[in-house]
Amino acid sequence: MTKIRVLHSSTNNPWFNLAIEDWIFRQLDPSTHVLYLWQNDPTVVIGQHQNPWAECRLDKMKEDNVYLARRQSGGGAVFHDLGNTNFTFLSSKDNYKQTTNFDIIIKALKTLGIDADLSGRNDLTVGDKKISGSAFKHTSTLSFHHGTLLVNADLTQLANYLNPHPLKLEAKGIKSVRSRVANLSEFNPKINHQTICEAITDAFFEHYQTTVEPEQLDIESLKEIEALDTYYQKMSDSDWRFGKTPEFDHKIETRFTWGIVDINLTVQKGVINECIIYSDALDVDFIDALQNLLTNSHYGITEITNKLSRLSAENVQFEEYISDIQAWFKKQAFFVRGE
Repeated sequence: MTKIRVLHSSTNNPWFNLAIEDWIFRQLDPSTHVLYLWQNDPTVVIGQHQNPWAECRLDKMKEDNVYLARRQSGGGAVFHDLGNTNFTFLSSKDNYKQTTNFDIIIKALKTLGIDADLSGRNDLTVGDKKISGSAFKHTSTLSFHHGTLLVNADLTQLANYLNPHPLKLEAKGIKSVRSRVANLSEFNPKINHQTICEAITDAFFEHYQTTVEPEQLDIESLKEIEALDTYYQKMSDSDWRFGKTPEFDHKIETRFTWGIVDINLTVQKGVINECIIYSDALDVDFIDALQNLLTNSHYGITEITNKLSRLSAENVQFEEYISDIQAWFKKQAFFVRGE
């Protein structure tokens, strides 16, 4: 008989939920098929090699207390809220069948009166509307497939958080493709997170012809499972969420009463590793000081503002310039790290 395991997360913290996924994956019994069901508070989840500054409106996310999470699989940026149901299938690589996972979801939706189809490699659609997207991760011995179902999500938030400001940003990572989407509740108004979880679990049991008691995990589990706490610390750490960003270039330019400032940044793993400033300002010492200050700084407003304040205190002659620069930087959405 096939061994199976079903886990439900009782928390909506995205970092915890992704930590559970990582924990399950790393200690997976290769002979077992695992189904993990979870739901997040408002969160933008980016792919492993994506650039949050290119994909997200970090300023708006910070204002609205929206989480930023980075998953370990590839693919594009997605917005999660309590109108989404998230699923993960985990197994050994030898036993992994992506088509089986999609079949389980499609059969579950069928029991709820919804006819869905696989579109391409990653998506499920109802008619011409996307209702689910997936991403995948494989090691030499293990595989997982995770995805999200739009149940009754606030679709207006997709544009609020996933459409970046029109910055002069040349990202060398992957840009997400915006798709035409719909909620499952459009096709079955009675559907909710609980009903879809029950339907997926039943379809999972039916496919593997066995049943188990679903396991419930919550934030208290962190205190009992040391490895899970380790994965949580990784997922919540700003170095993981921002530091994994691929290299990108950013150019910003403005005019002050004392001159034009044209700043060209190269950012890698969330750190400005090169800064070149062009300016017609008369005070070349300040431009040199600003260029040196930005080089090797984190690409975030807090550290840069603190450095500028120290520079101003140590160099009174720069006070006007620094005041103008600080006010300008604070208006730049790209410098907000969402923390």
